[in-house]
Amino acid sequence: MDTTEAQSVSERVLQVLVTVARHGRPIAAREIAAQTSLPLSTVYRHLVPLKKWGLVQEHAHEALYEPGPVGVQLAWGFDHNSHLVTQAREEIEALVQRTGETVGLLVAANGQVVCLDMHESEQSLRCSFAKGRAHPLVHGASAKALLSFLPQATRESLIARQLAGQPVAQERLVAQVEEIRQQRYAVSESEVDFGVWGVSAPVFAAKERLEGTITLMAPAVRVAQRHDELIRLTLAAAERISNRLQYF
Repeated sequence: MDTTEAQSVSERVLQVLVTVARHGRPIAAREIAAQTSLPLSTVYRHLVPLKKWGLVQEHAHEALYEPGPVGVQLAWGFDHNSHLVTQAREEIEALVQRTGETVGLLVAANGQVVCLDMHESEQSLRCSFAKGRAHPLVHGASAKALLSFLPQATRESLIARQLAGQPVAQERLVAQVEEIRQQRYAVSESEVDFGVWGVSAPVFAAKERLEGTITLMAPAVRVAQRHDELIRLTLAAAERISNRLQYF
């Protein structure tokens, strides 16, 4: 097997693994095949080493597949060693205390926005974002704040793919991206969860390299008179996190 072929096989194995991880519930091999456009026989072949290494396991009572126990080790290692998570945690906790609202840390990965950490306030909030959960990279403040600071070619490809056949929506998003890039934050209301308002500010490492975004989320009716204050506090927290990432 030459290097190119080996890389191709590795890519397909990882494609199967990511599909299982993203699905959010046990998934059938046929569904993995449908989502990856791989032959069913190939999916079964790639599941064998993933099961052997504990990255995937078969569901207890059905012919379905789910993330395996090694995923717990990966998650623990990420929580305790991720430079972004460790540098952002203190500021996120302080922002929750100052505002009384929920704050998350999110990143862009494989065309999705993924929640790395979530610090909830004592006040109730019904929100579909949770640690480890992913959403498309075109809806909501978090997604748009990340999308806006990705490389231009990546950004254009994602918009074209995730809003395929929706030229008006594409044009609207492109205009929003330009505005977000200028003001350095994004806001949204009811785009992902009905009745939820959010403000999201990107954080950067050295040389303006996008690392992620922090997002404050709250019921729209509760914060209707606090938008300017919450935007200001979120931007300040994101700037402090960025400053930490420059020097550590």
